Amino acid sequence: MCRTLATFPTTCLERAKEFKTRLGIFLHKSELGSDTGSVGKFEWSSKHSKEENFSEDVLEWKESFDLLLSSKNGVAAFHAFLKTEFSEENLEFWLACEEFKKLRSATKLASRAHKIFEEFICREAPKEVNIDHETRELTRMNLQAVTATCFDVAQGKTRTLMEKDSYPRFLKSPAYRDLEAQASATSASPASRGPAEPLHT
Repeated sequence: MCRTLATFPTTCLERAKEFKTRLGIFLHKSELGSDTGSVGKFEWSSKHSKEENFSEDVLEWKESFDLLLSSKNGVAAFHAFLKTEFSEENLEFWLACEEFKKLRSATKLASRAHKIFEEFICREAPKEVNIDHETRELTRMNLQAVTATCFDVAQGKTRTLMEKDSYPRFLKSPAYRDLEAQASATSASPASRGPAEPLHT
C-alpha cells in the first residue's frame, strides 16, 4: 500500500528533493516540441512525488530502449541528452509518428502526414532525420495514399539508429550515471522499501 510523504524520515525526503533537483538540472531548458504533437514540457507527475517510484523508473531506463521510450520521464531525459548532441530530431520524429498513428480521421491523417514529411523527411527539412535515399523515396510514395503506416519504415530506421547509437551514449553520460547512482542508493535504503511482510506461523 502506498505511503504518504509524511511517513518518510526527514533524511529520506531530503534525498528525494535532491534527486528531483538533479533531474531538473539534467533537463534544464529541455522542451519537447509541441509542434510535433508529441510530448509536452517535462513535468513531475504525482506518482514520482515518492522517491522509490522515481528511482525504479530511472533504473528501468537502462534495461531496454523500449522501457526508456515507455517512460514519460525517460523520454524527457533522453530528449534533453539528445539536445546536447544536436540530434533531438530523431526522437521528435519518432514521437510524431507515434501520435500520427493514433489519428482516426482520414483528413487529419493526410494533413498531418504531409506536415511530418515536410518537417522531418524531405531534403533540407527543418529537422531532417538521417535516413537513406531509398527510405526517403518510399515514404514520399506512401504519401500518395496516406495510411497510418506510411512512416513505419522511416520510423523504424530512426529508432534503430537511436537504439544503437544515441541510447548507449545516454546510459554512459555523466548526467544519467549520476541519476542511476542516486536511484540505486535510494532503492537500497530501508526507508524506501515497503512495509515488512507479516510473519506466518
